[in-house]
Amino acid sequence: MKQLYPSREAYKEGKLQVSDLHTIHFEESGNPQGKLIVVLHGGPGGGCPPFYRQYFHPEKWRLIMFDQRGCGKSKPHAELRENTTWDLVNDIEKLREHLNIDKWVVFGGSWGSTLALAYSQTHPERCKGLILRGIFMLRKKELTWFYQEGANSIFPDAWEEYLKPIPQSERGDMLTAYYQRLTSPDLKIRLETSRAWSIWEASTSKLFLDKQLMQTFGESQFAEAFARIECHYFVNKGFLETEDQLLKNVDKIRNIPSVIIQGRYDIVCPMISAWELHQAWREAELIIVPDGGHSMSEPGIMSALIDATDRFTEL
Repeated sequence: MKQLYPSREAYKEGKLQVSDLHTIHFEESGNPQGKLIVVLHGGPGGGCPPFYRQYFHPEKWRLIMFDQRGCGKSKPHAELRENTTWDLVNDIEKLREHLNIDKWVVFGGSWGSTLALAYSQTHPERCKGLILRGIFMLRKKELTWFYQEGANSIFPDAWEEYLKPIPQSERGDMLTAYYQRLTSPDLKIRLETSRAWSIWEASTSKLFLDKQLMQTFGESQFAEAFARIECHYFVNKGFLETEDQLLKNVDKIRNIPSVIIQGRYDIVCPMISAWELHQAWREAELIIVPDGGHSMSEPGIMSALIDATDRFTEL
């Protein structure tokens, strides 16, 4: 089993104005002369915590991490305007150009895998490799499973808490009901629903309940950006042209060295999505973690990710 690398501080932090409204926060860590890799965090709205650095060999990688629009240290906080998948794809390119980078490896999990697919299919010439985890392609069946019906059969106790802010009469469309409250002018309503939405995801992300993760996801600052931005993307179907766009456009990335890492017992992003992506994209290596859920910090998934980042230094 691979272990996390020792914690190290970033050697550079900066801000990049990507529109009149949005400024994103980015950082660089590892070896300034190392191989280049960019991390696309989950959510959307999750931000990049410092422990992500520990998945990358500090002497071999020059690691770029950034907080996507509206979350983490990026400003304005929890902002939904000018916040779409394609705005983020453009931001990745602006950051690459700002840092004078020609090509890089792209690392993304959960929503980060969605964004990595969208980015690489738009700019395949800029991608040396793809390391993807917990595949999520923003299709209706994926959203219905986790936010309407499906996952509740496995976590009925956590589901009960997720239902609480929504009246019985509105539970036939949970995404819309949540969106109305997450965009309410009433801060109390926004925070109540933000916490319920975020804690639902934290409750289901690991094979064994992690109360510390639930507490972190329930913190007001994190929860509002996470829940508002996620729901904004999901009610807008990810701003994709068709729901199977990312699956249909695999030909554009077929020859990029890629690995897909998937926990067999992932409830948030069930394995069927990784399986269907691999069926369309046999050139990508598929690694199924037999004792893994959704979280990148579970031992088997963590080990598989570190093994992949170690191997990709040889590209």
